[in-house]
Amino acid sequence: MQDVAVIDEPEVARIALDPMRARILRELREPGSASTVAAALELPRQKVNYHLRLLEEHGLVELVEERPRRGLTERILTASAVGYALAPDVLGESSASTQSLDRLSTSYLIALGARLVGEVGALARKAQAAGKPLATLSIDTELRFASPAQRAAFADELGAAVAHLAAKYHAEDAPDGRPYRLVVASHPIAPTETKESSS
Repeated sequence: MQDVAVIDEPEVARIALDPMRARILRELREPGSASTVAAALELPRQKVNYHLRLLEEHGLVELVEERPRRGLTERILTASAVGYALAPDVLGESSASTQSLDRLSTSYLIALGARLVGEVGALARKAQAAGKPLATLSIDTELRFASPAQRAAFADELGAAVAHLAAKYHAEDAPDGRPYRLVVASHPIAPTETKESSS
């Protein structure tokens, strides 16, 4: 089971976003059968079977094993991933365009994030099919700025540092080199309900 699978086909997205099937996918984070899912969700087994067939046809659940049970074969299934993300192309080719956007705008950051999901999702699927790891790097941290001036100074220094490292390591003509995309983003952290209630 993958941690996160990217859905980039409209039909698969339609199947996954159905509320009933979304509940079944959540239930199948642990392997189960039509009977166990039906019992957990208090639904008729035939109805669950119908949804399971659709989910399996579209690669959203996978067969774990088949067990003989009371003269029949019980199929044990599991979700193909713990969680799912929609690639921007599911909503149309221009949904994640960064063209003509202000680089300091919220829209630009969202478009970058959407492009990241689409590109890495496609690469991860190809790497998995080839049985190879995909070389990626993620850095995630939190910091509190004392003032807008401090935030601006940090942005200037970070930009200069990234430009310096890019110039140092970029090898345009390396015959065996592979291009990588570097995205650096920053956004405010939403206050938690606990913090809001105590303020």
